Amino acid sequence: MKYTQLLILAIATAHVSAADWPQFHGPNRDNISADMGLLKAWPEGGPLRIWEAAGIGEGYSTVAIVGKMIYTAGAIDGDCVITALDVNGKKVWIRKNGKAWSGSYPGTRSTPTVTNDLLYHLSGIGNLICLRADNGDVVWSTNILKKFGGRNITWGLAESPLVNRNKVICTPGGKNVSMVALDRKTGEVVWQCTGAGDKPGYASPILIEYQELEQVVTPMSESIVGIRASDGKLLWRCPHKVYTDQNITTPLFHDGFLIVSGCVGKGTTSLQLRVSGDECFVKEHWHNGTLDNKQGGIVLLNGRLYGYAPSQNKSEPWVCVDFKSGDTIFQSAAVKSSYKYENGCLTCADGMLYLFSDDGKMALAKPMLKGLEVTGRLTIKDPGTRPTWAHPVVHSGRLYLRYGDKLGLYDVSGRTK
Repeated sequence: MKYTQLLILAIATAHVSAADWPQFHGPNRDNISADMGLLKAWPEGGPLRIWEAAGIGEGYSTVAIVGKMIYTAGAIDGDCVITALDVNGKKVWIRKNGKAWSGSYPGTRSTPTVTNDLLYHLSGIGNLICLRADNGDVVWSTNILKKFGGRNITWGLAESPLVNRNKVICTPGGKNVSMVALDRKTGEVVWQCTGAGDKPGYASPILIEYQELEQVVTPMSESIVGIRASDGKLLWRCPHKVYTDQNITTPLFHDGFLIVSGCVGKGTTSLQLRVSGDECFVKEHWHNGTLDNKQGGIVLLNGRLYGYAPSQNKSEPWVCVDFKSGDTIFQSAAVKSSYKYENGCLTCADGMLYLFSDDGKMALAKPMLKGLEVTGRLTIKDPGTRPTWAHPVVHSGRLYLRYGDKLGLYDVSGRTK
């Protein structure tokens, strides 16, 4: 068998520009921007705000960016609403995707996925819709909870759909049907995965190809699972019980190792994948109890993992862990979250970390040998009454921040046109 370099194929064969950010956490779902030549330090008060778009609805969805269009979702008057904006922040079209999640922490969760001129979005109550990306016309829609006997979870479905070639993949988490792949053009069933048994998690799946085996990996309510991408066969299931089933962090995969994390002391685990033909199993490589990421995400940069650990050290919640050994390298207080929610999210671009707290404060930080050097700060003046949980995005020299029912665009290139 040919041993190939790991490829993360979250939008395999999709016709999008290398400069696009077409889905949650970007082209590879690794939350790393391809931008280079960005500002390494910000002026006092933060980078220049180019525009602010209001009226996009309440929620925690971040943005997808394809070509000259920006897509996000929010709850407006009880409806789940997808909004397309142009590069100037003006609304191009608005389309409803049924009712919005109205339970605890109401609003949208999922980020749209855009590929081959089609957009896919999953609502908190299970409505999966396919729209034309240019004008918002409905191509097809279905409710995955009703159609596949799925089970909703305490805070509503939060998965951003995954597209692989001709399939769109999502997780109804039924007693029988765990994950499904639908024809992305028609919504017809391509395959169904059975056997996992758990309810859905809150994370989004990733698609990986390792040692010539392509599989979908996602957290469920009490486990992490690997599913063969070609036919939906459950390859492996690793128990991953987290406090109140809050499996929220999207996994990272690199060089044969899968990184998973959980809150309230669960910590971060490295799982080694062992592939044999078209089968696979996993084995624990290391466990780190310090980095107990909740919902802000983890990034891998230069052999180190970075993320927010809300319960292990509240005075220095940003944690750096060695990817190979699992050792904690340092903890930092670069920017602190609110006392109430205690959460921070991040993204990475041009070797810098963009750290965003749940109360609208951001820090630009340079990873150092034994800490984070803060080189810029930004505070949203009116972040709204909800926690700012939407993950930041850096794309084409611009920083996108979602807060309340608004989206702010900031110049981080230093070359405002």
